[in-house]
Amino acid sequence: MTRLSVEMLAADAPPPISTAGHAQLGLAVLVGIAVIVLLITKFKLHAFLALTIGSLALGAAAGAPLDKVLTSFTTGLGATVASVGVLIALGATLGKLLADSGGADQIVDTILARAGGRAMPWAMVFIASVIGLPIFFEVGIVLLIPVVLMVAKRGNYSLMRIGIPALAGLSVMHGLIPPHPGPLVAISALHANLGVTLAFGILVAIPTVIVGGPLFSKVAARWVDVPAPERMLPQRPSQELTRRPSFAATLATILLPVALMLLKALVDIVIDDPANTTQRAFDVIGAPLIALLAAVIVGFFTLGRPAGFSKERLQATVEKGLMPIAGILLIVGAGGGFKQTLIDCGVGQMILDVSKSWSIPAVLLAWLIAVVIRLATGSATVATVSAAGLVAPLAADMSTTHTALLVLAIGAGSLFFSFVNDAGFWLVKEYFGLTVGQTVKTWSIMETILSVVGGALVLVLSLVV
Repeated sequence: MTRLSVEMLAADAPPPISTAGHAQLGLAVLVGIAVIVLLITKFKLHAFLALTIGSLALGAAAGAPLDKVLTSFTTGLGATVASVGVLIALGATLGKLLADSGGADQIVDTILARAGGRAMPWAMVFIASVIGLPIFFEVGIVLLIPVVLMVAKRGNYSLMRIGIPALAGLSVMHGLIPPHPGPLVAISALHANLGVTLAFGILVAIPTVIVGGPLFSKVAARWVDVPAPERMLPQRPSQELTRRPSFAATLATILLPVALMLLKALVDIVIDDPANTTQRAFDVIGAPLIALLAAVIVGFFTLGRPAGFSKERLQATVEKGLMPIAGILLIVGAGGGFKQTLIDCGVGQMILDVSKSWSIPAVLLAWLIAVVIRLATGSATVATVSAAGLVAPLAADMSTTHTALLVLAIGAGSLFFSFVNDAGFWLVKEYFGLTVGQTVKTWSIMETILSVVGGALVLVLSLVV
């Protein structure tokens, strides 16, 4: 297992923009995070603006020249958007196409027709995991809520018995599996191999979602035994369509980018020769941009055409899919700016210096840092991008495998205990008709279980691979 060591910091790293001591840098980090938390929670400021102001506060508290702080922030913002912006856009497009064409409903209806009784929670996990693979967490909740309510009412299930597995599937995809924004940013910041990270992410995600989903839902249903709220179900997108894409075509389209990225990772392992023509070809085919672009283009024919979409309808779907991501791009970009400010002020070096004598695995430290930022800011994405900046120096001398596990440790930590400063908390509370206390006993505890189980599995893997 790789231990913390000051030698992990790359020798050619640029000098920090601040010459502050460790105590001042530590205080500066607390000031920066506190400013972000206060602006988001008390003053209800948009996370993009809060992160921007928090970055400036961090630099000022560290005693760095503000012009250099601005340069660090804008450099980090630009690099982050450049590395993941197109991928987020393609993922949003594929998700919108999946929803509008009725492909998502087709998967749901097909699986529900073949599941019942005790198998239903497991079916909900599978549905949420597949649907959640290419789309954002908030979109997934909105998409699956009608299904969860319908199944709970028709089958006379406790809402928690059906809802918790669905939420667990969405949440694990959001925290651990690219092409979601958080994991992509962490992969970019730590220079991790995407294919290897994806493979280990799936390996960790399966047992994690089982424990936090179907198994915990039995306990949650006893703690909070509520029926589906009596209200009008939102209209499902496919209700206005006369035909829908097939189950097989929809599933194949969703899994296409994952298959291409995993295939690239497999070829890299088998051939392991960057000059080899075959490996170079798969490096292109399995690149995230090409893999997602291929899925979107294929989706025009496998999802849009069977639904009867005209060229104009397809264009409108793409536009509608792209419009809501502006806020996400700005938050992710500002998180990257905050991360770069942390690095350039010398916080990464400080962590290495202070903890070099600690006997603590690097993945555990990464998980703990992500947990603290998640609790402070309420955002899994902000926790991921900020923690990635703090622990990036640890990955300098790590193997490909351990770098991938470091990414997953951050992702698992970013899921820890969602509370009132997390938008997801309120989404779940309002859609399921719960009180704050009931939401904590179900959703918040579920998130904590996912975080702890995922982090523990990453730690075990880091000891044996």
